[in-house]
Amino acid sequence: QVQLMQSGGGLVQPGGSLKLSCTASKSIGSTYVVGWYRQGQGTQRALVALIIPGIIGGDITNYADSVKGRFTISKDIAKNTVYLQMNSLKPEDTGVYTCLMGTGWGQGIQVTVSS
Repeated sequence: QVQLMQSGGGLVQPGGSLKLSCTASKSIGSTYVVGWYRQGQGTQRALVALIIPGIIGGDITNYADSVKGRFTISKDIAKNTVYLQMNSLKPEDTGVYTCLMGTGWGQGIQVTVSS
């Protein structure tokens, strides 16, 4: 079973940036659905960003409305890694971010946006 290792979380001021990484212990392949989810305090885990492999043409990316234009999801197949670049961070972006690759989940990493 693939294991996922996350990194890049931490404390950042509003307006700042962070880049999360999620690396798989073995090849994720180009056909895996990969994504990031967030769980804030007192809320359920919700989708932040997703890459759906395209059968014809390029991959399809989906973003939660709240992060569109600020967050960018990307993947590097050669490195078995998925990234989430987060810019213009807001306090409401605070939460535990968990990556998904295929059917495997990362361990979760805390992101705190606060002054």
